[in-house]
Amino acid sequence: MQRILYKIIILSVMLAIYSCGDNDARKELAEIQNETIDDRIFVSKAQFERSEMTLGIIEEKSFPVTVKTSGMIDVPPENRAVVNATMGGYIKTTPLLIGDKVRKGQALVTIENPEFVGIQQEYMEVNEQLRYLKSEFERQNTMRAENITSQKSFLQAESSYKTAMARYNGLRKQLQMLNISPASVEAGNIRSVVTIYAPITGSITKVNVTRGTYVSPATAILEIIDNDHIHLELSVFEKDIMNLKKGQRIDFKIPESSSETYKAEVHLIGTAIEENRTIKVHGHLEDESGANFLTGMFVEADIVTESAFAKALPETAIVAFEESFVVLKLDESTNDGYFFKQVEVKVGSSYEGDTALTSLDNLTATDKVLTSGAFNLVADE
Repeated sequence: MQRILYKIIILSVMLAIYSCGDNDARKELAEIQNETIDDRIFVSKAQFERSEMTLGIIEEKSFPVTVKTSGMIDVPPENRAVVNATMGGYIKTTPLLIGDKVRKGQALVTIENPEFVGIQQEYMEVNEQLRYLKSEFERQNTMRAENITSQKSFLQAESSYKTAMARYNGLRKQLQMLNISPASVEAGNIRSVVTIYAPITGSITKVNVTRGTYVSPATAILEIIDNDHIHLELSVFEKDIMNLKKGQRIDFKIPESSSETYKAEVHLIGTAIEENRTIKVHGHLEDESGANFLTGMFVEADIVTESAFAKALPETAIVAFEESFVVLKLDESTNDGYFFKQVEVKVGSSYEGDTALTSLDNLTATDKVLTSGAFNLVADE
């Protein structure tokens, strides 16, 4: 604003003088111009304090060398479960919705099938036969020891007993897989409806059935995910993989939901190259409870491979101006305020609020620059 006022005054004086054609006046104009034009920016002490401006100097900072990658939030295989039916049947009840939390062992759905009745009936029959066959086998074994019975009769009794025992154990195992108590069946309780229970604690993420749907053993009825332990699953291009090693820091963001940067570290590096020429990198989060992460979230990550030192200034000290970058260097300090000069700089990467300077042609290590409030002053120019 000061420059504009100066230019308006000078232009007015020039028009007046040139219209008169006075050589002495022209000389006087040149002297006024030299004395009046001051391209520095003045900030009074009151304005400096009111705007909470600060001064600082160039400092040496550590800037990480990173490998940029992307991936997603995921969970280990043991924290993800797909619920299936051991045998086919029709869904009788399905009270849960997506998002519901369940505990391990909690009832999820019930399935009805007449075949369940047949298995229980056969189990009861074999169980009753087994008592007789066991008794006959023991009797034949005793008689053989006393040479009262033939070897053939003993072998027939043994074969019948062991065959029945195999059927008994097989049917018993089927009942247990169907979550039907063999003891309850032996007591005469036969049912056509079985219950499927949650194999893990977690949240329902998929419900693929409704009441009355027929499901086979291959049908995925529900999906449960336990988000208590989550990790990063990143895809790193083949050209960068040689720079990675276990334990390196990972800075990542969830661009769709937050601008905050979170921390993780490289835990595992894949040993096989995918079809798109990338390698999987598994990262563990430093604080899994620090945010409400959900499985499947897209992440952008920087894997820190090494660090390099560079001269730097705070990001707030550097202003983009007319296709270049400038800082305000303190040129003079008076009782009334401060005079700043615009100095062009060349910048590099930024990290944690600091920006590296790639050239110090117009600055020295002892120069003071305006580190807070520079943007508004440059914009007013």
